[in-house]
Amino acid sequence: MKLRNRTAEIFVPDKKPLDEAISRTTRMGISAHPDDLEILAYDGILKSFGNDNNWFFGVTVTNGSGSPRDDLYADYSDEDMKKIRIREQKKAAVVGEYGAIAFLDYPSSAVKSPKNQGPKVDIKELLMLARPAVVYTHNLADKHDTHVGVALRAIQALRELPNELKPEFVYGCEVWRDLDWMADSDKIAFDVSAHENLAVALLGIFDSQICGGKRYDLATMGRRRTNATYYASDSVDITSSLIYAMDLAPLIRDTNLEIKEYITEHIKRFAQEVTENIEKLLSY
Repeated sequence: MKLRNRTAEIFVPDKKPLDEAISRTTRMGISAHPDDLEILAYDGILKSFGNDNNWFFGVTVTNGSGSPRDDLYADYSDEDMKKIRIREQKKAAVVGEYGAIAFLDYPSSAVKSPKNQGPKVDIKELLMLARPAVVYTHNLADKHDTHVGVALRAIQALRELPNELKPEFVYGCEVWRDLDWMADSDKIAFDVSAHENLAVALLGIFDSQICGGKRYDLATMGRRRTNATYYASDSVDITSSLIYAMDLAPLIRDTNLEIKEYITEHIKRFAQEVTENIEKLLSY
């Protein structure tokens, strides 16, 4: 295995040999920054926690050096922030019992540039070694350019895999834009109500972000609770915590599908649902 950046690394919390740690993977999360995995891929982390038949492998593509900072971290340089964010992500991998986590150490500019093949090639290499059945990444409607860039590089890498190595499920999950807007027929909902203490602990590890001025811990738990309560208007709550995702597997199975058209169709179905409901209520 050859990752393109000499500063890239793979961390194995339980100290298993690297090939063994990667080959046991069943679920993989591919995220932009340290702390994104614990938001978008928590379904995979939760299903793997304490379960020797499921192992979560996280991939963090960028180094997160440009994150906002305040308080204790106000005077930290970009290099300081890279180190602290990797340290926090490793702590989360230990607490969450991840099988392994890879740090590809790209700047955000590399992910956002379609000319830079490095991120896609590294992601493809890891996918071929890990052979996950389930992949979680960012959704295509996320409003953070780096997140969308990572989702696109992941989709491109997945499309290049031989059919026998393609995962059965590929999900685009919530971080910098929730997916409540999607038509219910398109929406995938993960019940992540079990082990709420684990979710809180994982999100709370990233002190450089929380103390640095972004309460991702409160916002993420709040959104999951909100999703659960507002999931259906005509029934009682069936769970206390939901994560929404869009199904990206069709883009992997059919490489002729246009990525832009695929997400546009989701938006069109939402618009159609809203306008049809207005028309129905106006016609009473």
